[in-house]
Amino acid sequence: MEVTWREAMRRALYGTDGFYLRERPDRHFRTSVHASPVFAEAVLRLLLRVDAALGRPDPVDLVDMGSGNGLLAARVLAAAPPGLAERLRVTAVDLSPRPLDLDPRVAWAPEVPYGTSGLVIANEWLDNVPLDVAEMTPDGPRLVLVDTATGQERLGPAPCPEDLAWLERWWPLRSPGERAEIGRPRDEAWAAVIVRLARGTAVAVDYAHLAGHRPPSGTVAGYRDGSLVPAVPDGSCDITAHVALDACAAAGERAGAEATTLTTQREALLDLGVTGARPPLTLASADPAGYVRALSRAAQEGELIDPYGLGGFGWLSQHVSGRS
Repeated sequence: MEVTWREAMRRALYGTDGFYLRERPDRHFRTSVHASPVFAEAVLRLLLRVDAALGRPDPVDLVDMGSGNGLLAARVLAAAPPGLAERLRVTAVDLSPRPLDLDPRVAWAPEVPYGTSGLVIANEWLDNVPLDVAEMTPDGPRLVLVDTATGQERLGPAPCPEDLAWLERWWPLRSPGERAEIGRPRDEAWAAVIVRLARGTAVAVDYAHLAGHRPPSGTVAGYRDGSLVPAVPDGSCDITAHVALDACAAAGERAGAEATTLTTQREALLDLGVTGARPPLTLASADPAGYVRALSRAAQEGELIDPYGLGGFGWLSQHVSGRS
């Protein structure tokens, strides 16, 4: 069956027996959360900053958007100091069923609760929000249709006026054969997060690109069992595409965000104390076991801030000081 890429992704990932409703994502790909507990420690330090800036409210929220198996939410909750833990209200947001082994203190919800006051963290969520693909032709942009069983494509009708306007603003197509992924659904999804945030900070971490540096052939890809596979939207694999985080930032500001920071994971984690610094050699003789542990941690930190790997991810942080 031929449909638009947005509809194909929706069915493949979230439809009846879709990939994300059937599979545990951590079995198929490795995110910063799975790479090391250090990532959760950094999120906890960020949460402590947000909590202090808000005047330490009771309760204070941590919302893990696109939580998967709830690992990030559970790790942050487990590591929270007593003064925070007793006030902390943790919500994991995901469309998949609640994991049976998840800490019962973690609430499970299909969307960010309205009135959230604290920190929303969306790690590798936006890249799985379905979106359409357009290709430039001599007659202008056309939507790309895809066969959900084979992945074969052909050109379809022109995008709607709203999508054409998005393309012209954020990913203009100039030469025949150039492709763009129409990120308007991601903008709307991120704006919906900001609208639900009464006070605090929302952070999106994802594969990203910015205006002036969009990939001319697009980024739609498939993943299964940790490997890149053909992007066939039949429900057998993850279907993902990189995120135009600058467009999401503008949508967040229209939704009420008052301060925006757009940077890389490397820079964000360095600011949160993740440096990858190796322990001093003197520790090897004074405390051999401690040296090995410190060396292991340095390696984990190094992976998280590697500019050619996880450290190259985009970090979008937006703040809401309060709504009347």
